[in-house]
Amino acid sequence: MAEQQEHPKREPSPYKKLASEGPYGPGIGSALITMVEPHPGQEHAYNRWYEDDHYISGAMSMPWMFAGRRWVATRPLQLLRYPADSAVASPVTAGAYITVYWINEGRYRDHLDWTVAINRRLLPDGRVFQERTHVFTSFQNYLGVVYRDGDSGPRDIHALNHPYAGLIVEVFDAAPDQDPAALAAWLREKHLPAKLEGSPVAMATVFEPMPLPGTTPTYVKAVEGVGKRITVLFFTEADPAEDWDRFVGDGAAVEASGLGRLEFAGPFIPTVPGTDAYVDQLR
Repeated sequence: MAEQQEHPKREPSPYKKLASEGPYGPGIGSALITMVEPHPGQEHAYNRWYEDDHYISGAMSMPWMFAGRRWVATRPLQLLRYPADSAVASPVTAGAYITVYWINEGRYRDHLDWTVAINRRLLPDGRVFQERTHVFTSFQNYLGVVYRDGDSGPRDIHALNHPYAGLIVEVFDAAPDQDPAALAAWLREKHLPAKLEGSPVAMATVFEPMPLPGTTPTYVKAVEGVGKRITVLFFTEADPAEDWDRFVGDGAAVEASGLGRLEFAGPFIPTVPGTDAYVDQLR
């Protein structure tokens, strides 16, 4: 009789331990917001790399990143942006694409550990597209949401999956003598509720940038505006260009409050996944 061969004992999978500990609720704790400008002549190559590779391998396949969506600003949309002397984008038309991702509440550090490790693989493996410029990219802490319709309608956790027609991005910097928390409170409690009432804008989510860790790859631009900057993402049910008049006075409104300055306001529309729609409309 042949001697029965013993099989080596399999070590417990670390994934079982990781999944059994820590927060796992559905709430938004933070976001990755990344606005990027492909270099001239590289628009098609950038779009295919980001959509076919990086969106998945560099983001959505990672733990605790539970939703994502890409948006684009065609040239007519870029020309609506203001102020011309933006501290975020120079020129203010820079940053044709923006992608937004939600990260589970309580899991930012865990996600960041993973993404830093992955990005240290991607670069030597030739999986980082270099013909692009990061205009406005950072992980951002979630400060809350303002809804137009109260308890009805999609929640913030659904915003990147619901088929909204547009995204409007506004970035504010607190005045030198003002606490950014006061600016965020003014936005959430006074400015945004009035702006959303009776409008095509279903919700506005509010964030503040966080510094990147020292272990971040050197090709990633350092986060600007930490400690003074507030980001607002408006999700709109209509073409954002058709409702742009609603946003052109926001710079004057925040200056009148004495709390800060609007440094960027710009509309975007969703990309069409798996296609090169709008790639030929960026210049």
